[in-house]
Amino acid sequence: MADGPEADVDDPPSMHFPPLITVSDLPGTTAAGRNLKEWLQEQFCDKPLEQDDMRLHNAAYVGDLDTLRNLLQEEDFKWRINEKSVWCCGCLPCTPLRIAATAGHAACVSYLIAQGADVDLVDVKGQTALYVAVVNGHLDCVRILLEAGANPNGSRHHRSTPLYHAARVGRLDILQELIRFKADVDMDHQLGPRLLLSARTLNTLVVCPLYISAAYHHLDCFRLLLQAGAQPDFNYTGPVCQEALTRGLASCLLDAVLRHGCEVSFIHLLLDHGANPALVPWDESELEAPNRRKVDPEALQVFLEARRCPQRLTHLCRIRIRRTMGKSRLNRVPSLPLPAAHQELPAAPRLTTSTSCRAPQPRAHLAPTPVEQSVGPIY
Repeated sequence: MADGPEADVDDPPSMHFPPLITVSDLPGTTAAGRNLKEWLQEQFCDKPLEQDDMRLHNAAYVGDLDTLRNLLQEEDFKWRINEKSVWCCGCLPCTPLRIAATAGHAACVSYLIAQGADVDLVDVKGQTALYVAVVNGHLDCVRILLEAGANPNGSRHHRSTPLYHAARVGRLDILQELIRFKADVDMDHQLGPRLLLSARTLNTLVVCPLYISAAYHHLDCFRLLLQAGAQPDFNYTGPVCQEALTRGLASCLLDAVLRHGCEVSFIHLLLDHGANPALVPWDESELEAPNRRKVDPEALQVFLEARRCPQRLTHLCRIRIRRTMGKSRLNRVPSLPLPAAHQELPAAPRLTTSTSCRAPQPRAHLAPTPVEQSVGPIY
């Protein structure tokens, strides 16, 4: 920018930042307030309001499949199937598909896709048709969109994902569909823009699907996310700012589950899937602290016991196998030539007792186990 300071000579030449927009740069609120629909049409839509024919969008809103079929027989409307318009019953510029998905008109969603509607177009808020179908709880529309190739992670232009919302409201059925179509159970793009090739740094857990499902005590959703391979400490596989997390709501997911007073099953699930108890700086005195009164006493005792006791070799083997296989290949674990005990996580929560807190005995001069042959030695 001409009025700004000179660019640093060490700055990459290809690095361009958008100009800073201030309140004074925005259109006058008076004009927008007088006719919000007209202002949105001018800012975001494909043609002026007086030239717009909204019959296609209005038919999608009311679920009028016959009208959609009749209109899309005309070449002009076929060309406009992905057109964003300020339709009669709303002010947000959207495509007909996005409108039908919001209202839950599955037949209209299916027909529009068959006629060439782009399943991943976003509205002015960065929401895809799949995202609004999830937000409004329309499972049938979710399935249709996923089967048509919609991105299960939504859009990078929006700071939430379909999976995150399903985990927040406890829609296990929708969550299962999203995971079946390879939605990422670890969060990433909600962290904001990436600078060049650097990885994003996690500094809060509130954007994580595991955290939000635990905060609302949706145990089944929490379990499903972990079974699908969600990272059990931070629900993120990139760099983590531990100092920022410690200053915030929780230092890790185990800490968050304890703070939110979740039942002991949440603790068992995290521990069974490899969560590290050492990341939580708690002790027995924490239960008496004023800001810890929500803590479930049984959950705290299980956590403290797990932190005192070394992990069993069988448990370490299971975790090592899952991490080696990766999220995309967890369904192949049962086909590995390994003992069942090394393949499957515990089916039900089990309490750790002090009698199990024994250090593992050395296995000197023993032949490698099938697990070590498959994934390497377990340290």
